[in-house]
Amino acid sequence: MVAAILPLVLDEIVLRRQGRRILGPVSLNVEAGGITILMGPNGSGKTSLLRAMHGLERLSAGSLHWRVPEIETRARQAFVFQSPIVLRRSVVDNIAYPLILDGMSRKAARALAAARAEEVGLGELLGRPAQVISGGEKQKLALARALMREPEVLFLDEPCANLDPRAMRDIETILRKAADAGTKIVMSTHDSGQARRLAQDILFLCDGRVIEAAPSDAFFALPKTPEARAHINGDLLP
Repeated sequence: MVAAILPLVLDEIVLRRQGRRILGPVSLNVEAGGITILMGPNGSGKTSLLRAMHGLERLSAGSLHWRVPEIETRARQAFVFQSPIVLRRSVVDNIAYPLILDGMSRKAARALAAARAEEVGLGELLGRPAQVISGGEKQKLALARALMREPEVLFLDEPCANLDPRAMRDIETILRKAADAGTKIVMSTHDSGQARRLAQDILFLCDGRVIEAAPSDAFFALPKTPEARAHINGDLLP
């Protein structure tokens, strides 16, 4: 039996750019199961924290530990960016790409990709060039591609930013299904309503630090910090 890669333990991690601290120190454990939402004002460090956890940022200080050696985690986690990345190929070949990289035949990978595309509402667009589909469709494509390997952990950086309500609802449905199937979801959002709908727990960041961590119901019912209360109320933080 293959060992699970979670929990992920962050021990006093810090990120600096050009001598300026942009994140940290942050210490926390990311446990298996459910949806964890990162919230906070613009520039609070949400994207930097996601990128650090996924290994896209080199730590300036501190350490990050998976349950298994890091090299074993790479194919068992995925990241979806705020601006979806599409390859110069068809929708179905974009979605199939991770499986083809893993050595699966193109025919088999495309068959699985077609089924995944149907699940996310892209079944009628399989042969269309990915660059010409809408923004919401591109985000569904990116999400479908990220789920092809059935990752244990999926990181998402504001995946519904600039999407209309219908596309947002579709993305949220996909995320719930993935979480119900066992994928740990860790994502950032600026939308308190989305966080209320999706999250089991909340990490609230301000000035590069996690200043509040709580179950979702408790966080929204009685946030402990003035920064979190202001954010929920829609007030401007100083």
